[in-house]
Amino acid sequence: MKIALAADHRGYAVKEKVAILLGELGHEVLDMGTNSAQSCDYPDIAYPAAKAVAESSADRAVLICGSGIGVDIVANKIAGVRAALCHDELTAQLSRRHNNANALCIAADVLGEELMRRIVISWLDTEFEGGGRHQRRVEKIAWIEQGKDPAAFDEATGAETASS
Repeated sequence: MKIALAADHRGYAVKEKVAILLGELGHEVLDMGTNSAQSCDYPDIAYPAAKAVAESSADRAVLICGSGIGVDIVANKIAGVRAALCHDELTAQLSRRHNNANALCIAADVLGEELMRRIVISWLDTEFEGGGRHQRRVEKIAWIEQGKDPAAFDEATGAETASS
């Protein structure tokens, strides 16, 4: 799998460790920066990595900042990206299984190295369940990205309901 990896200065050291982990797991890493602990703005780093997922030049992204919140907000502004801020293995698995998250956001200042390792592995190893309510909900997210009301989604046809 091709994974875009990005971190701001507070996540730089963690990014370097995650890059090694991803390589050990056999994934291709697109290192989108930053490349030092010198202060930088997380939107400048998270945007290109999230955009790589939206444009299919990466299959998924792992984004890191001090709290994980900033990179999560940025990534979720990009149509086609479903970023999830995960703090444990369960949230990582559910973000994939139920939401088909294609960007994992983690907090460099909050989580220990071993927990982050387990979160990344769990997130990568978990598949989207697809179909049923989970698929419908992901499709409604795509509708919102198009400026449509998700309540107008007709599950049977995948189109807008006649009353909308």
